[in-house]
Amino acid sequence: MRMLSIKKAPMVIVALCCAAASLPALAAEYLLTVTRPNNLHIVDPAKRAIVRTINLPGDGIPGAIAVPKDGKTAYVLTNRMESVVGVDLDSGKPVFRADFSTPQRRVKGFFAVAVSEDGKELYVHQAPVQLGRSEYKVEDTYIAVFDTADGMSAKPRRTFPAPRRISLMAATGKPDHLIALGWDMYLFNTKTGKLEQTFPVRHWNRPGIGEPDVLAMWGTFEQARALSTPYFVAKTDVPPDSPEAFKAGIAVFDLDSETLKVKEFENATTAMFSSVVSPVARNEAFLVMNQLTKVDTDTGKLLKRKDLDQTYYAINISGDGKEIYVGGALDKIAIYDADSFEKKGEIQMPGGADQSIGWMRVVKR
Repeated sequence: MRMLSIKKAPMVIVALCCAAASLPALAAEYLLTVTRPNNLHIVDPAKRAIVRTINLPGDGIPGAIAVPKDGKTAYVLTNRMESVVGVDLDSGKPVFRADFSTPQRRVKGFFAVAVSEDGKELYVHQAPVQLGRSEYKVEDTYIAVFDTADGMSAKPRRTFPAPRRISLMAATGKPDHLIALGWDMYLFNTKTGKLEQTFPVRHWNRPGIGEPDVLAMWGTFEQARALSTPYFVAKTDVPPDSPEAFKAGIAVFDLDSETLKVKEFENATTAMFSSVVSPVARNEAFLVMNQLTKVDTDTGKLLKRKDLDQTYYAINISGDGKEIYVGGALDKIAIYDADSFEKKGEIQMPGGADQSIGWMRVVKR
């Protein structure tokens, strides 16, 4: 998919507090985001301010962020996708680290990082390569399971096979279940390693509909407990030069019921990178890249669209469904009213640092 143009926005002043201070006890929600070179930021969206910046140890670039239900620890994929660092959000101190690679074996985790709901286990989809003197040997991919109590030198407690190209994972509402999105959606039992069910996406065999193109790199499912992603797909029952020949849609996986819904909602005329489902009106989803878009996932109706001032890769939503947060790509988070799409504020990243491909998560404290 071709990247569209990006425009920088003017800097505004942000508020930072010292790393030693605790998070305010009464604040309901915080945003987590990351920036280059290797920083994690805790953002108070109500105050439109960063309340803490945590420097992550080692090399960047930080990307995926996994957080258990209690919101106490953030696990960040960093070190060129070869490590996960866990930091205590109150103290800012590292409490966990897992380095995947060795001098003889390079192991990457391409975005797919998740934590169990009780915070006891961390799951990382890993792609290993043996580094020979004259050749590289590509090995089979798998999901590595870490015990988060193992501290700063954690090694996998167990692994189980998993298909390639998995880019998003999330724990479901059922004990020991993990959903993983790749070419299809795969439901694993994390204790036995068994692939219990496959939900077809690329292989859905829908009449008149081809194979979808999915760029699922941003996990924002905590508010509605629904993992979603935009997709684009060709229609095979119309002429290729028809306006109907290529459609945009959204896939939504309900983490509690473990069901998948897909719905096309318009002819494909614009790019959309990520999406989030409303926790209040669960049939409504918001999507972002160069525009902010709102759709009805039941009827397939496009409800609203607004051109934005710059490109944003990541999106999230407040717990009451009233505010939309867009970030990633460049150096700010913008806040929009979920009904009117009126811009309500923005939060600048320190030093104008880019968020790049980083995720944006909501934690409740």
